[in-house]
Amino acid sequence: MRYLIGIDLGTSATKTVLFDEEGKIIASASQEYPLYQPQNGWAEQKPEDWKDAALTTIAKVVKESGVEKEAIKGLGISGQMHGLVMLDQEGEVIRPSIIWCDQRTAKECEEITEKVGRERLIEITANPALTGFTASKILWVRNHEPENYAKCRHILLPKDYVRYVLTGEFATEVSDASGMQLLDVPNRCWSDEVLEKLEIDKNLLAKVYESVEVTGTILPEIAEKTGLSVHTAVVGGAGDNAAAAVGTGIVREGRAFTTIGTSGVVFAHSNKVTIDKKGRVHTFCCAVPGAWHVMGVTQGAGLSLKWFRDNFCQDYIKLAEQEGTDAYDYINADVAEVPVGSNRLLYLPYLMGERTPHLDPDCRGVFFGLSAIHTRKDMLRAVMEGVSYSLKDCNDILKEMGVEVEEMMACGGGGKSPIWRQMLADMYNCKVKTVTAKEGPALGVAILAGVGTGIYESVEAACDKVLKIDKECAPIAENTEQYTAYHRIYQKLYPALKEQYKALQEL
Repeated sequence: MRYLIGIDLGTSATKTVLFDEEGKIIASASQEYPLYQPQNGWAEQKPEDWKDAALTTIAKVVKESGVEKEAIKGLGISGQMHGLVMLDQEGEVIRPSIIWCDQRTAKECEEITEKVGRERLIEITANPALTGFTASKILWVRNHEPENYAKCRHILLPKDYVRYVLTGEFATEVSDASGMQLLDVPNRCWSDEVLEKLEIDKNLLAKVYESVEVTGTILPEIAEKTGLSVHTAVVGGAGDNAAAAVGTGIVREGRAFTTIGTSGVVFAHSNKVTIDKKGRVHTFCCAVPGAWHVMGVTQGAGLSLKWFRDNFCQDYIKLAEQEGTDAYDYINADVAEVPVGSNRLLYLPYLMGERTPHLDPDCRGVFFGLSAIHTRKDMLRAVMEGVSYSLKDCNDILKEMGVEVEEMMACGGGGKSPIWRQMLADMYNCKVKTVTAKEGPALGVAILAGVGTGIYESVEAACDKVLKIDKECAPIAENTEQYTAYHRIYQKLYPALKEQYKALQEL
Protein backbone atom coordinates (compact mmCIF):
# COMPACT_ATOMS: atom_id res chain seq x y z
CA MET A 1 0.00 0.00 0.00
CA ARG A 2 1.18 3.50 -0.84
CA TYR A 3 0.43 6.56 1.30
CA LEU A 4 -0.05 10.31 0.85
CA ILE A 5 0.02 13.30 3.19
CA GLY A 6 -2.26 16.32 2.98
CA ILE A 7 -1.47 19.45 5.01
CA ASP A 8 -4.18 22.08 5.49
CA LEU A 9 -2.67 25.36 6.71
CA GLY A 10 -5.68 27.24 8.08
CA THR A 11 -6.09 30.55 9.89
CA SER A 12 -6.59 29.00 13.32
CA ALA A 13 -4.62 25.75 12.98
CA THR A 14 -2.65 23.49 10.68
CA LYS A 15 -4.03 19.99 10.20
CA THR A 16 -1.97 17.17 8.73
CA VAL A 17 -3.62 13.95 7.57
CA LEU A 18 -2.03 10.71 6.33
CA PHE A 19 -4.18 8.80 3.80
CA ASP A 20 -3.77 5.48 2.06
CA GLU A 21 -4.27 5.39 -1.72
CA GLU A 22 -7.95 4.49 -1.25
CA GLY A 23 -8.47 7.82 0.56
CA LYS A 24 -8.84 6.22 4.00
CA ILE A 25 -7.54 8.29 6.95
CA ILE A 26 -4.65 6.49 8.67
CA ALA A 27 -3.63 9.26 11.12
CA SER A 28 -4.22 12.96 11.67
CA ALA A 29 -2.93 15.73 13.92
CA SER A 30 -3.52 19.44 14.29
CA GLN A 31 -1.85 22.36 16.04
CA GLU A 32 -3.32 25.80 16.73
CA TYR A 33 -1.57 29.19 16.67
CA PRO A 34 -2.54 32.78 17.40
CA LEU A 35 -3.75 35.61 15.19
CA TYR A 36 -2.30 39.05 15.95
CA GLN A 37 -4.20 42.32 15.46
CA PRO A 38 -1.75 45.17 16.14
CA GLN A 39 -4.36 47.72 15.04
CA ASN A 40 -8.07 47.73 14.22
CA GLY A 41 -8.58 46.08 10.81
CA TRP A 42 -5.11 44.50 10.78
CA ALA A 43 -4.52 40.73 10.84
CA GLU A 44 -1.10 39.07 11.05
CA GLN A 45 0.41 35.69 11.84
CA LYS A 46 3.96 34.46 12.34
CA PRO A 47 5.19 32.16 9.56
CA GLU A 48 7.40 30.50 12.17
CA ASP A 49 4.19 29.28 13.86
CA TRP A 50 3.10 27.65 10.60
CA LYS A 51 6.51 26.02 10.25
CA ASP A 52 6.40 24.63 13.79
CA ALA A 53 2.81 23.39 13.35
CA ALA A 54 3.62 21.67 10.04
CA LEU A 55 6.77 19.91 11.30
CA THR A 56 5.14 18.85 14.58
CA THR A 57 1.99 17.46 12.97
CA ILE A 58 3.88 15.65 10.19
CA ALA A 59 6.09 13.98 12.79
CA LYS A 60 3.01 12.98 14.82
CA VAL A 61 1.11 11.35 11.96
CA VAL A 62 4.18 9.50 10.68
CA LYS A 63 4.98 8.16 14.15
CA GLU A 64 1.37 7.35 15.06
CA SER A 65 0.70 5.51 11.79
CA GLY A 66 3.74 3.25 11.98
CA VAL A 67 3.91 3.43 8.17
CA GLU A 68 7.33 2.86 6.58
CA LYS A 69 8.69 6.23 5.43
CA GLU A 70 9.48 4.95 1.93
CA ALA A 71 5.79 4.07 1.48
CA ILE A 72 4.81 7.76 1.90
CA LYS A 73 5.13 8.72 -1.75
CA GLY A 74 3.85 12.28 -1.87
CA LEU A 75 2.79 15.32 0.11
CA GLY A 76 0.50 18.20 -0.83
CA ILE A 77 -0.15 21.48 0.99
CA SER A 78 -3.37 23.48 1.04
CA GLY A 79 -3.46 26.87 2.65
CA GLN A 80 -5.20 30.09 3.52
CA MET A 81 -4.77 32.29 0.45
CA HIS A 82 -3.51 35.85 -0.14
CA GLY A 83 -1.10 36.10 2.83
CA LEU A 84 2.23 37.91 2.31
CA VAL A 85 5.44 36.20 3.49
CA MET A 86 8.66 38.15 2.91
CA LEU A 87 12.08 36.51 3.21
CA ASP A 88 15.57 38.05 3.17
CA GLN A 89 18.71 36.92 1.35
CA GLU A 90 19.24 34.09 3.87
CA GLY A 91 15.64 32.88 3.57
CA GLU A 92 14.71 34.27 7.00
CA VAL A 93 11.30 35.85 7.70
CA ILE A 94 11.50 39.66 7.66
CA ARG A 95 8.18 40.56 9.30
CA PRO A 96 4.96 38.83 10.38
CA SER A 97 2.72 37.74 7.51
CA ILE A 98 -0.14 40.08 6.60
CA ILE A 99 -2.95 37.55 6.08
CA TRP A 100 -6.10 37.30 3.96
CA CYS A 101 -8.56 39.12 6.26
CA ASP A 102 -6.35 42.19 6.81
CA GLN A 103 -8.07 45.40 5.68
CA ARG A 104 -5.30 48.03 5.85
CA THR A 105 -4.65 48.34 2.09
CA ALA A 106 -7.54 50.44 0.74
CA LYS A 107 -5.20 53.18 -0.51
CA GLU A 108 -2.91 50.62 -2.14
CA CYS A 109 -5.93 49.16 -3.97
CA GLU A 110 -6.64 52.65 -5.34
CA GLU A 111 -2.97 52.86 -6.37
CA ILE A 112 -3.18 49.51 -8.21
CA THR A 113 -6.41 50.52 -9.99
CA GLU A 114 -4.90 53.84 -11.03
CA LYS A 115 -1.63 52.32 -12.33
CA VAL A 116 -3.12 49.32 -14.18
CA GLY A 117 -6.66 50.52 -14.93
CA ARG A 118 -9.73 48.74 -13.51
CA GLU A 119 -10.83 47.08 -16.76
CA ARG A 120 -7.33 46.01 -17.72
CA LEU A 121 -6.69 44.64 -14.22
CA ILE A 122 -9.84 42.48 -14.43
CA GLU A 123 -8.86 41.31 -17.95
CA ILE A 124 -5.45 40.10 -16.72
CA THR A 125 -5.98 39.05 -13.09
CA ALA A 126 -9.74 38.30 -13.44
CA ASN A 127 -10.52 40.41 -10.36
CA PRO A 128 -10.73 44.07 -9.30
CA ALA A 129 -8.17 45.32 -6.73
CA LEU A 130 -9.23 43.96 -3.34
CA THR A 131 -7.80 44.64 0.11
CA GLY A 132 -7.52 40.92 0.85
CA PHE A 133 -5.25 40.15 -2.12
CA THR A 134 -1.45 40.00 -1.90
CA ALA A 135 -0.42 42.71 -4.38
CA SER A 136 -1.87 45.52 -2.26
CA LYS A 137 -0.06 44.11 0.81
CA ILE A 138 3.27 44.21 -1.07
CA LEU A 139 2.66 47.88 -1.93
CA TRP A 140 1.67 48.62 1.68
CA VAL A 141 5.00 47.30 2.96
CA ARG A 142 6.83 49.29 0.27
CA ASN A 143 4.90 52.46 1.19
CA HIS A 144 5.03 52.12 4.99
CA GLU A 145 8.05 49.90 5.79
CA PRO A 146 10.64 50.73 3.09
CA GLU A 147 13.46 49.23 5.21
CA ASN A 148 11.68 45.83 5.22
CA TYR A 149 10.89 46.05 1.51
CA ALA A 150 14.55 46.81 0.75
CA LYS A 151 15.60 43.62 2.57
CA CYS A 152 13.07 41.44 0.71
CA ARG A 153 14.46 38.85 -1.74
CA HIS A 154 11.58 36.36 -1.83
CA ILE A 155 7.78 36.77 -1.70
CA LEU A 156 5.79 33.65 -0.84
CA LEU A 157 2.23 32.67 0.08
CA PRO A 158 1.61 30.93 3.45
CA LYS A 159 1.55 27.34 2.17
CA ASP A 160 4.52 28.06 -0.11
CA TYR A 161 6.58 29.16 2.89
CA VAL A 162 5.93 25.73 4.43
CA ARG A 163 6.96 24.17 1.10
CA TYR A 164 10.22 26.15 1.27
CA VAL A 165 10.82 24.85 4.80
CA LEU A 166 10.23 21.26 3.66
CA THR A 167 12.09 21.32 0.33
CA GLY A 168 14.26 24.43 0.16
CA GLU A 169 12.46 25.34 -3.09
CA PHE A 170 10.86 28.71 -3.86
CA ALA A 171 7.73 27.59 -5.69
CA THR A 172 4.03 28.29 -5.94
CA GLU A 173 1.16 26.98 -8.06
CA VAL A 174 -1.57 28.48 -10.20
CA SER A 175 -4.59 28.31 -7.86
CA ASP A 176 -2.99 30.12 -4.92
CA ALA A 177 -1.00 32.48 -7.16
CA SER A 178 -4.30 33.55 -8.78
CA GLY A 179 -5.19 35.28 -5.49
CA MET A 180 -2.07 37.46 -5.48
CA GLN A 181 -3.39 39.78 -8.24
CA LEU A 182 -0.06 39.42 -10.05
CA LEU A 183 -0.91 36.35 -12.15
CA ASP A 184 -2.15 36.42 -15.73
CA VAL A 185 -5.06 34.11 -14.91
CA PRO A 186 -6.11 33.23 -18.49
CA ASN A 187 -2.51 32.29 -19.37
CA ARG A 188 -1.52 30.79 -15.99
CA CYS A 189 1.76 32.73 -15.60
CA TRP A 190 3.06 35.89 -13.92
CA SER A 191 1.86 39.07 -15.65
CA ASP A 192 4.85 41.10 -16.84
CA GLU A 193 2.48 44.00 -17.54
CA VAL A 194 1.05 44.18 -14.01
CA LEU A 195 4.47 43.69 -12.40
CA GLU A 196 5.98 46.42 -14.56
CA LYS A 197 3.18 48.90 -13.85
CA LEU A 198 3.36 48.22 -10.11
CA GLU A 199 7.20 48.25 -10.20
CA ILE A 200 7.51 44.86 -8.51
CA ASP A 201 10.63 42.86 -9.40
CA LYS A 202 9.60 39.52 -10.95
CA ASN A 203 12.68 37.90 -9.38
CA LEU A 204 11.04 38.27 -5.96
CA LEU A 205 8.31 35.82 -6.99
CA ALA A 206 8.47 32.03 -6.92
CA LYS A 207 8.33 29.74 -9.96
CA VAL A 208 4.72 28.89 -10.91
CA TYR A 209 3.72 25.21 -11.28
CA GLU A 210 0.46 23.39 -11.96
CA SER A 211 -1.07 22.00 -8.76
CA VAL A 212 -0.20 18.36 -9.54
CA GLU A 213 3.42 18.99 -10.55
CA VAL A 214 6.27 17.90 -8.28
CA THR A 215 8.05 20.99 -6.93
CA GLY A 216 10.73 19.27 -4.85
CA THR A 217 11.51 16.54 -2.32
CA ILE A 218 12.05 16.55 1.44
CA LEU A 219 15.34 18.05 2.69
CA PRO A 220 17.58 15.64 4.67
CA GLU A 221 17.35 17.69 7.89
CA ILE A 222 13.54 17.81 7.58
CA ALA A 223 13.40 14.06 6.91
CA GLU A 224 15.36 13.59 10.14
CA LYS A 225 12.91 15.77 12.13
CA THR A 226 9.68 14.38 10.69
CA GLY A 227 10.35 10.74 9.88
CA LEU A 228 9.65 11.31 6.18
CA SER A 229 11.88 10.02 3.39
CA VAL A 230 14.09 12.32 1.32
CA HIS A 231 12.31 10.74 -1.67
CA THR A 232 8.84 11.93 -0.60
CA ALA A 233 7.71 14.29 -3.38
CA VAL A 234 6.03 17.63 -2.60
CA VAL A 235 3.57 18.74 -5.29
CA GLY A 236 2.23 22.19 -6.07
CA GLY A 237 -0.83 21.76 -3.86
CA ALA A 238 -3.62 24.36 -3.91
CA GLY A 239 -5.29 27.30 -2.23
CA ASP A 240 -7.89 26.28 0.35
CA ASN A 241 -11.01 26.48 -1.84
CA ALA A 242 -9.32 24.87 -4.85
CA ALA A 243 -8.14 22.04 -2.57
CA ALA A 244 -11.63 21.65 -1.06
CA ALA A 245 -13.01 21.37 -4.62
CA VAL A 246 -10.77 18.38 -5.34
CA GLY A 247 -11.61 16.90 -1.93
CA THR A 248 -15.34 17.03 -2.77
CA GLY A 249 -15.05 15.96 -6.43
CA ILE A 250 -15.68 19.34 -8.08
CA VAL A 251 -13.29 18.60 -10.94
CA ARG A 252 -15.58 18.53 -14.00
CA GLU A 253 -17.75 20.98 -15.95
CA GLY A 254 -21.25 21.38 -14.47
CA ARG A 255 -20.17 20.67 -10.89
CA ALA A 256 -20.01 23.14 -8.00
CA PHE A 257 -19.95 23.27 -4.22
CA THR A 258 -21.44 25.53 -1.59
CA THR A 259 -19.54 25.98 1.65
CA ILE A 260 -21.30 27.44 4.65
CA GLY A 261 -18.59 28.23 7.16
CA THR A 262 -18.06 31.62 8.82
CA SER A 263 -18.36 33.01 5.31
CA GLY A 264 -20.17 31.29 2.45
CA VAL A 265 -18.74 30.28 -0.92
CA VAL A 266 -20.29 29.10 -4.17
CA PHE A 267 -17.50 27.56 -6.25
CA ALA A 268 -17.98 26.22 -9.79
CA HIS A 269 -15.53 24.33 -12.02
CA SER A 270 -15.13 25.56 -15.60
CA ASN A 271 -13.10 24.23 -18.53
CA LYS A 272 -12.81 27.74 -19.96
CA VAL A 273 -11.88 31.16 -18.60
CA THR A 274 -15.04 33.05 -17.64
CA ILE A 275 -14.48 36.52 -16.16
CA ASP A 276 -17.17 38.78 -14.70
CA LYS A 277 -16.36 42.25 -16.06
CA LYS A 278 -18.24 43.78 -13.12
CA GLY A 279 -15.85 42.08 -10.67
CA ARG A 280 -18.63 40.57 -8.54
CA VAL A 281 -17.14 37.07 -8.42
CA HIS A 282 -13.57 35.76 -8.44
CA THR A 283 -12.11 33.73 -11.31
CA PHE A 284 -8.98 31.74 -10.44
CA CYS A 285 -6.99 28.93 -12.02
CA CYS A 286 -8.12 25.70 -10.37
CA ALA A 287 -6.13 22.68 -9.25
CA VAL A 288 -7.10 20.64 -12.33
CA PRO A 289 -4.51 21.43 -15.03
CA GLY A 290 -5.94 23.59 -17.82
CA ALA A 291 -9.15 24.48 -15.94
CA TRP A 292 -10.46 27.40 -13.88
CA HIS A 293 -13.02 28.07 -11.17
CA VAL A 294 -15.45 30.87 -10.52
CA MET A 295 -16.27 31.75 -6.94
CA GLY A 296 -18.80 34.00 -5.23
CA VAL A 297 -18.43 34.87 -1.56
CA THR A 298 -20.97 36.00 1.03
CA GLN A 299 -19.28 37.38 4.13
CA GLY A 300 -21.75 36.56 6.92
CA ALA A 301 -23.00 33.01 6.26
CA GLY A 302 -22.49 30.69 9.23
CA LEU A 303 -21.43 33.83 11.09
CA SER A 304 -25.06 35.07 10.97
CA LEU A 305 -26.45 31.92 12.57
CA LYS A 306 -23.64 31.82 15.16
CA TRP A 307 -24.29 35.48 16.01
CA PHE A 308 -28.00 34.75 16.53
CA ARG A 309 -27.26 31.61 18.54
CA ASP A 310 -24.74 33.35 20.83
CA ASN A 311 -27.01 36.33 21.51
CA PHE A 312 -30.53 34.88 21.54
CA CYS A 313 -30.22 31.12 22.13
CA GLN A 314 -28.27 30.93 25.40
CA ASP A 315 -30.83 28.44 26.73
CA TYR A 316 -29.97 26.05 23.87
CA ILE A 317 -26.25 26.49 24.53
CA LYS A 318 -26.76 25.65 28.23
CA LEU A 319 -29.01 22.68 27.40
CA ALA A 320 -26.49 21.33 24.89
CA GLU A 321 -23.75 21.50 27.53
CA GLN A 322 -25.95 19.60 30.02
CA GLU A 323 -27.09 16.97 27.52
CA GLY A 324 -23.78 16.60 25.67
CA THR A 325 -25.45 17.62 22.40
CA ASP A 326 -25.12 20.53 19.95
CA ALA A 327 -27.14 23.75 20.24
CA TYR A 328 -27.54 23.70 16.45
CA ASP A 329 -29.59 20.48 16.75
CA TYR A 330 -32.24 22.40 18.71
CA ILE A 331 -32.05 25.26 16.20
CA ASN A 332 -32.61 22.86 13.28
CA ALA A 333 -35.60 21.36 15.07
CA ASP A 334 -37.10 24.85 15.55
CA VAL A 335 -36.52 25.84 11.93
CA ALA A 336 -38.21 22.65 10.68
CA GLU A 337 -41.46 23.83 12.31
CA VAL A 338 -41.56 27.10 10.33
CA PRO A 339 -42.92 27.21 6.75
CA VAL A 340 -40.94 28.33 3.69
CA GLY A 341 -40.60 32.14 3.76
CA SER A 342 -40.46 32.33 7.57
CA ASN A 343 -44.00 33.71 7.73
CA ARG A 344 -43.09 36.64 5.46
CA LEU A 345 -39.86 37.54 7.28
CA LEU A 346 -36.63 38.29 5.37
CA TYR A 347 -33.07 38.65 6.66
CA LEU A 348 -30.14 40.38 4.93
CA PRO A 349 -26.90 38.68 6.11
CA TYR A 350 -24.63 41.73 5.83
CA LEU A 351 -23.15 41.67 9.35
CA MET A 352 -19.64 42.15 7.92
CA GLY A 353 -20.52 44.12 4.80
CA GLU A 354 -20.81 42.08 1.60
CA ARG A 355 -18.66 40.86 -1.29
CA THR A 356 -20.84 39.09 -3.87
CA PRO A 357 -22.70 40.65 -5.53
CA HIS A 358 -22.49 44.10 -3.90
CA LEU A 359 -18.81 44.65 -2.96
CA ASP A 360 -19.98 47.02 -0.21
CA PRO A 361 -18.13 47.17 3.14
CA ASP A 362 -20.75 49.55 4.58
CA CYS A 363 -23.94 47.46 4.24
CA ARG A 364 -25.29 45.84 7.42
CA GLY A 365 -27.74 43.14 8.52
CA VAL A 366 -31.50 43.68 8.41
CA PHE A 367 -34.67 41.85 9.45
CA PHE A 368 -37.39 42.98 7.03
CA GLY A 369 -41.07 42.36 7.63
CA LEU A 370 -40.74 41.79 11.38
CA SER A 371 -44.12 41.87 13.15
CA ALA A 372 -45.72 40.92 16.46
CA ILE A 373 -46.61 37.46 15.12
CA HIS A 374 -42.98 36.46 14.70
CA THR A 375 -41.15 34.25 17.19
CA ARG A 376 -37.53 33.24 17.65
CA LYS A 377 -38.22 30.21 15.45
CA ASP A 378 -39.28 32.46 12.56
CA MET A 379 -36.16 34.59 13.00
CA LEU A 380 -33.90 31.55 13.01
CA ARG A 381 -35.40 30.27 9.76
CA ALA A 382 -35.20 33.77 8.25
CA VAL A 383 -31.46 33.89 9.07
CA MET A 384 -30.83 30.55 7.32
CA GLU A 385 -32.99 31.58 4.35
CA GLY A 386 -31.30 35.00 4.12
CA VAL A 387 -27.87 33.38 3.90
CA SER A 388 -29.27 31.01 1.25
CA TYR A 389 -30.69 33.92 -0.80
CA SER A 390 -27.24 35.50 -0.73
CA LEU A 391 -25.68 32.23 -1.93
CA LYS A 392 -28.37 32.06 -4.64
CA ASP A 393 -27.23 35.55 -5.74
CA CYS A 394 -23.74 34.07 -6.19
CA ASN A 395 -25.08 31.09 -8.14
CA ASP A 396 -27.23 33.33 -10.35
CA ILE A 397 -24.18 35.35 -11.37
CA LEU A 398 -22.40 32.13 -12.37
CA LYS A 399 -25.40 31.26 -14.57
CA GLU A 400 -25.33 34.77 -16.06
CA MET A 401 -21.68 34.12 -16.99
CA GLY A 402 -22.61 30.86 -18.75
CA VAL A 403 -21.39 28.57 -15.94
CA GLU A 404 -24.24 26.06 -15.67
CA VAL A 405 -24.36 23.94 -12.50
CA GLU A 406 -26.12 20.59 -12.69
CA GLU A 407 -24.88 19.15 -9.41
CA MET A 408 -24.07 20.99 -6.16
CA MET A 409 -22.08 19.58 -3.25
CA ALA A 410 -22.56 21.02 0.25
CA CYS A 411 -19.74 21.31 2.77
CA GLY A 412 -18.68 23.30 5.81
CA GLY A 413 -20.56 23.40 9.11
CA GLY A 414 -23.80 24.56 7.46
CA GLY A 415 -23.59 21.73 4.95
CA LYS A 416 -24.15 19.25 7.81
CA SER A 417 -27.67 20.63 8.36
CA PRO A 418 -30.34 18.73 6.37
CA ILE A 419 -32.60 21.80 6.67
CA TRP A 420 -29.99 24.07 5.11
CA ARG A 421 -29.20 21.56 2.36
CA GLN A 422 -32.91 21.37 1.45
CA MET A 423 -33.12 25.19 1.31
CA LEU A 424 -30.17 25.27 -1.08
CA ALA A 425 -31.63 22.51 -3.27
CA ASP A 426 -34.96 24.39 -3.43
CA MET A 427 -33.37 27.77 -4.19
CA TYR A 428 -30.81 26.47 -6.71
CA ASN A 429 -33.42 24.09 -8.17
CA CYS A 430 -30.87 21.29 -8.43
CA LYS A 431 -29.73 18.30 -6.38
CA VAL A 432 -27.49 19.06 -3.39
CA LYS A 433 -25.19 16.26 -2.23
CA THR A 434 -22.52 15.55 0.36
CA VAL A 435 -19.56 13.16 0.23
CA THR A 436 -18.53 10.69 2.91
CA ALA A 437 -15.01 12.20 3.12
CA LYS A 438 -14.79 14.97 5.75
CA GLU A 439 -11.21 16.20 5.24
CA GLY A 440 -11.90 18.29 2.10
CA PRO A 441 -8.75 20.45 1.65
CA ALA A 442 -6.30 17.92 3.16
CA LEU A 443 -7.75 15.09 1.06
CA GLY A 444 -7.76 17.34 -2.00
CA VAL A 445 -4.03 18.05 -1.84
CA ALA A 446 -3.26 14.42 -0.97
CA ILE A 447 -5.08 13.48 -4.19
CA LEU A 448 -2.97 16.05 -6.08
CA ALA A 449 0.15 14.45 -4.58
CA GLY A 450 -1.12 11.05 -5.74
CA VAL A 451 -1.50 12.35 -9.30
CA GLY A 452 1.95 13.97 -9.21
CA THR A 453 3.60 10.75 -8.05
CA GLY A 454 1.78 8.52 -10.56
CA ILE A 455 -0.51 6.72 -8.09
CA TYR A 456 -3.54 8.11 -9.94
CA GLU A 457 -3.84 8.72 -13.67
CA SER A 458 -5.54 12.13 -13.31
CA VAL A 459 -7.35 14.32 -10.77
CA GLU A 460 -10.69 13.22 -12.22
CA ALA A 461 -9.80 9.49 -12.06
CA ALA A 462 -8.56 9.90 -8.47
CA CYS A 463 -11.81 11.55 -7.35
CA ASP A 464 -13.84 8.77 -9.02
CA LYS A 465 -11.83 6.19 -7.07
CA VAL A 466 -11.64 7.89 -3.67
CA LEU A 467 -14.89 9.86 -3.20
CA LYS A 468 -18.32 8.40 -2.39
CA ILE A 469 -21.68 10.21 -2.21
CA ASP A 470 -23.15 10.30 1.30
CA LYS A 471 -26.45 12.22 1.29
CA GLU A 472 -28.61 13.75 -1.44
CA CYS A 473 -31.42 16.38 -1.42
CA ALA A 474 -33.67 16.93 -4.44
CA PRO A 475 -35.51 20.25 -4.94
CA ILE A 476 -39.20 20.44 -4.02
CA ALA A 477 -41.01 22.24 -6.85
CA GLU A 478 -43.53 24.00 -4.59
CA ASN A 479 -40.72 25.34 -2.36
CA THR A 480 -38.70 26.50 -5.37
CA GLU A 481 -41.68 28.52 -6.61
CA GLN A 482 -42.20 30.20 -3.22
CA TYR A 483 -38.49 30.95 -2.74
CA THR A 484 -38.33 32.54 -6.21
CA ALA A 485 -41.03 35.03 -5.18
CA TYR A 486 -39.34 35.84 -1.86
CA HIS A 487 -35.93 36.17 -3.55
CA ARG A 488 -37.31 38.87 -5.86
CA ILE A 489 -38.21 40.97 -2.82
CA TYR A 490 -34.86 40.15 -1.15
CA GLN A 491 -32.98 41.43 -4.21
CA LYS A 492 -34.80 44.78 -4.12
CA LEU A 493 -33.89 45.52 -0.50
CA TYR A 494 -30.17 46.24 -0.95
CA PRO A 495 -30.66 48.88 -3.71
CA ALA A 496 -33.38 50.51 -1.59
CA LEU A 497 -31.05 50.74 1.42
CA LYS A 498 -27.69 51.39 -0.27
CA GLU A 499 -27.55 55.16 0.33
CA GLN A 500 -28.85 54.81 3.87
CA TYR A 501 -26.05 52.34 4.69
CA LYS A 502 -23.54 55.01 3.67
CA ALA A 503 -25.35 57.70 5.67
CA LEU A 504 -25.38 55.44 8.73
CA GLN A 505 -21.64 54.76 8.37
CA GLU A 506 -20.91 58.50 8.24
CA LEU A 507 -22.78 59.36 11.45
